[in-house]
Amino acid sequence: MFLSAILFGLLGSFHCVGMCGPIAFMLPIDRQNTTKAFFQILSYHLGRLFTYSLIGLLFGFLGKGFYFFGFQQQLSIIVGVSMILLVLFPKFFSNVNFSKSISKLIFKVKNALGKELKKKRNDTFFTIGFLNGFLPCGLVYMAVFGALATTNAFSGSLYMFLFGLGTIPLMTAVVYLGNFTKGTLRKKIQKVIPIVVVLIGIMFVLRGLGLGIPYVSPAPVVDFVSNNSSCH
Repeated sequence: MFLSAILFGLLGSFHCVGMCGPIAFMLPIDRQNTTKAFFQILSYHLGRLFTYSLIGLLFGFLGKGFYFFGFQQQLSIIVGVSMILLVLFPKFFSNVNFSKSISKLIFKVKNALGKELKKKRNDTFFTIGFLNGFLPCGLVYMAVFGALATTNAFSGSLYMFLFGLGTIPLMTAVVYLGNFTKGTLRKKIQKVIPIVVVLIGIMFVLRGLGLGIPYVSPAPVVDFVSNNSSCH
């Protein structure tokens, strides 16, 4: 399951470059000092990873609730089906609007991000990465689905951390080279992403079905203690 998080990050970063690429390229790094620039970029990535981990912690905690009440497998199926539907019917989901409160929050994040991009303090890069992690992104939502299907807060946090880790190579390249993914390569990758998402969605569905297939669809573990009748 955690492999899907890394795949989301690696392939999804080609999609996310469209939104986060300009932010990464605009980072006020010291291009005259290679060592300093390295740590500034590292700080930016740590900020993003911290945000993704926090989001994963929250949704992993929610997933633990489903696991506690015995709905973990059903949730895994719902998550997998949702991923597949998002790919098959993207226009339907693109018409879903955020609530006013969430829209205001996103506006505040973007406003704060714009202000931070003009600064060059030591903590600026971590803050930019932290705020960047809250920007709306379809691939992040997919990863959040995966975190929700985990069994505890730690696993959810780890899932989102690995997702962020997968985005680092391309996002780092964007900082140095700008949006170099334009053209044929990016178009090819963009065509592959939906296929990968559907495959991962199928994996979540199979996991939820508990067909007894090792590593792919393991049989559900019966909790004999919780299922035994209490004595009177």
